[in-house]
Amino acid sequence: MSHQSDLIATDINAYLAQHERKELLRFLTCGNVDDGKSTLIGRLLHDSKMIYEDQLAAVAADSVKSGTTGAGKIDLALLVDGLQAEREQGITIDVAYRYFSTSTRKFIIADTPGHEQYTRNMATGASTCDLAVILIDARYGVQTQTKRHSFIASLLGIKHIIVAVNKMDLVAYSEATFNHIKADYLAFVQSLDLHDIYFIPMSALDGDNVVNPSDNMPWYNGKPMMELLNTIEIGNDHNFADARFPVQYVNRPNLDFRGFCGTVASGVFRQGDEVTALPSGKTSHIKSIVTFDGELPEAFAAMAVTLTLTDEIDISRGDVIVGKHQAAPSVADKFKATIVWMTEQPMTPGRQYLLKLASRSVSGSISMIHHRIDVNTLEHHDANELKLNEIGYCTVAVNAPVVFDPYKLNKATGSFIVIDRLTNITVGAGMIAGDASAEDWSPVSAEERATRFGQTAGAIVLSGAAAQDAAYRLERKLFDTGHAATILETVSDELVTAVKNAGLLCICVQAKPAQYEVAFDCSEYSVDEIYAALKNRSLIR
Repeated sequence: MSHQSDLIATDINAYLAQHERKELLRFLTCGNVDDGKSTLIGRLLHDSKMIYEDQLAAVAADSVKSGTTGAGKIDLALLVDGLQAEREQGITIDVAYRYFSTSTRKFIIADTPGHEQYTRNMATGASTCDLAVILIDARYGVQTQTKRHSFIASLLGIKHIIVAVNKMDLVAYSEATFNHIKADYLAFVQSLDLHDIYFIPMSALDGDNVVNPSDNMPWYNGKPMMELLNTIEIGNDHNFADARFPVQYVNRPNLDFRGFCGTVASGVFRQGDEVTALPSGKTSHIKSIVTFDGELPEAFAAMAVTLTLTDEIDISRGDVIVGKHQAAPSVADKFKATIVWMTEQPMTPGRQYLLKLASRSVSGSISMIHHRIDVNTLEHHDANELKLNEIGYCTVAVNAPVVFDPYKLNKATGSFIVIDRLTNITVGAGMIAGDASAEDWSPVSAEERATRFGQTAGAIVLSGAAAQDAAYRLERKLFDTGHAATILETVSDELVTAVKNAGLLCICVQAKPAQYEVAFDCSEYSVDEIYAALKNRSLIR
């Protein structure tokens, strides 16, 4: 809902123009389960007069059936907790978005879940935010999930943090309790990249220090939350120094026009600027900056425009146009990144995925997990896989050169998602740390080969009159299902060992090596039965 202005009645066009020019602040609420995130948003909207009367009446009715605040009180959390499962359990599951504005700013709120199994939802909600509101229950202080969310906020480059110490009414509005929680939190975040931190004692249920200052806590001299949200400076958060323009679409409606469409990721582009197209390295100058409303003299971060160049150079979707006389991004097929894993099936090094960086999609794999990060203690642990909600520092190898910046320098060109190639589900999110060192490699292990091919290397012996025909049919079936096998009609122990060391399945016809994993008489087993037996014995997956 929008801030109410007298212009609505007198000049609606002027009001809409004024509203369009307001600065947009995206923020999220996060914290431990039942810390009061949804209640805070509901109170924020209620006390700032941002709820329609019919909405309030519906929430009042639902409070009788699903409310958790006791008889006679409206449960403002129901404004945000819209799923039936959320109302039944009194928790947040999905990321809920709410929109409102004041006289100075527009806001998008992301209400993220507090349960550990929904950490991936919190990371999704945080990825586009400028500010994080981290709630702490005054009764319990800094909890495990508080630390987890603070670390993710730091990891995702959120520059502004409001620590809302909620439910102060349940600790008699104690200043000592507030100061103790503040000290504990500051001690934890010393090693994190969080610097602009504000602390507010509040009671979201009763409205203390949410929109209006609290009479119950005269010892607090800071701003209430709404005033802080209106005044925090975010204008300098964008990178205006390094010009980056990922190309999303090549627009060629006729022979006389060829433009490159996309959104400016960072920096400023001006007519006449010399630019370079990467990864090709070809240079040209900006001829025009085109929009629906006409040409512009310049374009800056977050603007969607079409660039035309003075020269006909080869540029396609996924390429990046950068400023010529500025710090250049990296162009490489390997980089280091911190990855948040978001699916039940663990991530294992060597498995092929689809990676999407800005507008570029490329296949690749996580070639090495350097360590897993314990988000509760920030300690590093050795790991050979990442499970759901785990975070690891990895080396990523892609099958073609990509253009990237460190995530701290540029979110748009420093982030990527990992997509499962079979299901097309997003299974991970990554933040690029920088180039991978040329010395940063290790020999290919048997485990990596097994992961890549989806099999355990071994020798399969086929005998019987139809053995040769069955061998080629089995090889075809294995090949068609993504496995790697080869046929040996002349068998020697040394050759079989070499094939197995390469991670392959070795199909031996009419001869047994000294060591083999399984043998089949083709007069008794069909190819399909042999294939099923290999699965049962876990030679293939």
